[in-house]
Amino acid sequence: MKVAIKNLQKRIPINPKRIIKTVLKILSIEGIRKSGEITVCFVNDRRIKELNLKYLGKNNPTDVIAFDVAEPKCPDKIFADIVISTDRAISNAKIFKTSPLYELYMYVVHGVLHILGYDDKTKKDKLLMRRREAELAKICPGKGMV
Repeated sequence: MKVAIKNLQKRIPINPKRIIKTVLKILSIEGIRKSGEITVCFVNDRRIKELNLKYLGKNNPTDVIAFDVAEPKCPDKIFADIVISTDRAISNAKIFKTSPLYELYMYVVHGVLHILGYDDKTKKDKLLMRRREAELAKICPGKGMV
């Protein structure tokens, strides 16, 4: 599996190797052996708001959007884009008493789970997804990190 990192923001320093390692670890834990490519893109609120409106019809910034772009005739491959707002990470870190870096890694976990078929539209699905995120949070940098 190829994992590409695009950093289109300047507010939080990104460690591409660590992000790649995190994505690959999640895939391994989830038992995924598919080939393909996942791109993780870090942006600001303005850009994620544009994407949220264009693709999901919501006119507000969000923390993470995951796009599964694989063709249905390629079920053994993953091709996906995960877009993460560093502005949301900074804002939510203050609310949840974590660090922006911790929030970013949690958004990576959340985005990868979406790509793997987890959903959070219903109360039941959201609960299932949150439980899995909590289990996978153990591989994320600690809450006290800058």
